[in-house]
Amino acid sequence: MKPGEIVRTVLVAGAMLLALSACEKEGPAERAGKEADKAMADVGKQIEKAGESIQGAAKGEKK
Repeated sequence: MKPGEIVRTVLVAGAMLLALSACEKEGPAERAGKEADKAMADVGKQIEKAGESIQGAAKGEKK
């Protein structure tokens, strides 16, 4: 192997280790983001349900 290839391999391996170690702990921003994602998914489901109700009402369906 050439010296440049060795240096590149070591740098890539170090970057991978750094990325993996950074992903281990979940901080408050990550938790808040997950909670926001869940809330938006819930809102989306409610909007979809409301849209279906509106479509049903437009077609004359009753629930």
